[in-house]
Parts: sequence; structure tokens; C-alpha cells
Amino acid sequence: MKNDFTQLKIKILLQILLGALLALIIGGFVLVFIIDDALQAPFAEGFVRIAERLFHVSYFSAAEIYHRIFAENKTIFIIIGFVLLLIIFVFIAMSRYTRYFNKISEGIDSLVEESETPIVLPSELSFMENKFNTVKNTLEKRKNAALESERRKNDLVVYLAHDIKTPLTSVIGYLSLLHEAPDMPLEQRLKYTDITLEKAYRLEQLINEFFEITRFNLQSIVLEKEEINLTLMLEQMADEFYPILAPANKEAVVDADENIHIFADSDKMARVFNNILKNAVAYSYENSKIEISAIQSDNVTIITFKNRGRMIPADKLESIFEKFYRLDSARSSHTGGTGLGLAIAKEIVNLHGGDITATSNEEFTQFKVTLPKA
Repeated sequence: MKNDFTQLKIKILLQILLGALLALIIGGFVLVFIIDDALQAPFAEGFVRIAERLFHVSYFSAAEIYHRIFAENKTIFIIIGFVLLLIIFVFIAMSRYTRYFNKISEGIDSLVEESETPIVLPSELSFMENKFNTVKNTLEKRKNAALESERRKNDLVVYLAHDIKTPLTSVIGYLSLLHEAPDMPLEQRLKYTDITLEKAYRLEQLINEFFEITRFNLQSIVLEKEEINLTLMLEQMADEFYPILAPANKEAVVDADENIHIFADSDKMARVFNNILKNAVAYSYENSKIEISAIQSDNVTIITFKNRGRMIPADKLESIFEKFYRLDSARSSHTGGTGLGLAIAKEIVNLHGGDITATSNEEFTQFKVTLPKA
């Protein structure tokens, strides 16, 4: 977008014209009323007297020298005088322009100041004032977003550290019991072993979440696209989630056209669907059904995940795809993850040229993934 310099150009032009006009008026006044009138005779007389003494010539010879130097070259001296006056006035006018640079410099300084006061520049620089304020607002938003992301990340680290301590303490406790009681009944030993293994798996999951935070911040996602049988992928994923769904009597049902194919990175898209389904499982009611559907048109493929659960408030719907955001503020050990799952899903979908959205009401929550067909 081009800047509008019209107002500034007009002001510069007016100042130059004003300088030239002042030079003309003052030069004319000096010429007519001072040089040609008040000072002409005294200056000529003084020059002749000095020439007589300096060159040791007669009065008439000195007058001839004056005539040849000044009278015959009067026009040249007038032009030189006007040029000098014009230079002086232009220099004075240019000193006003340095004020613009000072104001611009002050505006740049204001960009880094932690102040909500808008940057104000002269009206001729309104285009720069608008840009400065836009940059200032953008920097402020980015700073706040970075601080919020860092705060969430730090909170997550504290939460995960606390959660790691709990299963670790249990593992140590049960292993100590097994170590101190070698003659423990087999049935009780198996019970403690199962509990220890369960806690160890939970510990592994939390440690992996720590690594997930690091990977998300340090790695850029590179896609390796290929043709994928989307229907088969969704059905396999639903089967893999059975051990997670069964304890709460939940069910994942896939309703998709046969042999829907998409061109995408299979590992990355599997991660997207896995993260969305994991979120649906975590926040759905017991004894409920999670519906997964897929349809394909000439241009796009749409995959939806619908679950019955608590309604997500509208203000939180805008944040659930942000890094380290967790809907469960109570931080339940069963539902609380790193808050990266949906953020990673959104980034992967966007890299594929698609989009992911969420809607929620009192009956169900739905996530919709839209992908280009090709």
C-alpha cells in the first residue's frame, strides 16, 4: 500500500514558494530603497575615496574603477544577492523539516515504551503516525501473547511435576513393599505388581508430555504427503481406542463413505485425529457415543468428531486451539494434558491447507476438520 505524501508535498512546496517570495520581496526592498537609494551615494563616495588612497589615482580614475566594477555588473550582483537570500531562506525552511525527523525519532522510541498512549505526529505525517500505532499495537499483542503462552507453559511444568511425583511415590512405595515382603502371597503380589505397572505407565505418559512441550517449540513440522485411505485410518483408530473407551462404557462409531482417499502426511494426520479423539474421550459423558464421520465432495473432505459432554463456553472455544490451553481448569489427572494436542492438530491441518473449527452447545461438542481433496 502506497503512502499518501500529498499533504507533506503541499507543505514543502508552499514553504519553498514562500521562501522564494520573501527573498524576492526583501531583495527588491534592499535593492530599491537601500542600495539604489539610501546607500548608493555614500557607498560610491566611500569606494572612490578608498580607491584614491589604495591605488594612488585621481578622483576621476577611482570613479571609473567604481563604474566598471559595480555599475556595469549591477545585474550580476543583484542575481548573486537574490541567490544568497534564497539559500538563506531555504536553509531556514529546511530547519523546519528536521523537526519531522525529530518527531519520527520520538515515534520510534515510543514503539519500545510500555505505554498505552498513542503516538502522535504532525498532521503532515499522519500516514507514519498510523503505521507507528499499528506496529505498536501489533508488538503489544505479540508481547501479551508470548507472556500468556509462557505463563501457561510454566503452569503446565508445575502441574506435570506435581503429577509425576504422585505416581513415582506410588511406584516406590509398592516396590518397597514387594522388596520387604518376599513371602507375600502370590495374589497380593500380583495385585501390587499390576498397580505398580499402571503407575509406571502413567509416569511414562507424563514424561512424554514433557518432551512434547520441547518438541512443539523447537521443531518445525515437515510434511511427507501420500495417498491415504481415510476411511480405513478412522476405523483403525476407533478400534485402537477401545481399551480407553471401554472402562467408562463409551463407544467410538465411524460413519464414512467407503474408500475415501486424501493426499496428506499419514503420520501427521493420524496424530491430528488421535488428538481430537483423545480430547473427545476425555470430555465426554460416561455411557455415551462418540460419532466420527467423513464425507468427500469434489473439492474438500470434511471429517467431524461429535461427543456428548459439558458445553464449552463461547469465549473458551476461541482459545482451545492455543498452545498450553486446557479446558479443565481443575486439572484432573485423567483429563488434563499438556494443552498441546489441539494446537498441534490445528497447525498440521493448516499446513495441509485445511481448517479446523469447534462448535459446542448443551447437547454436544463437535470438531470439524476440512481438508482440500488434492
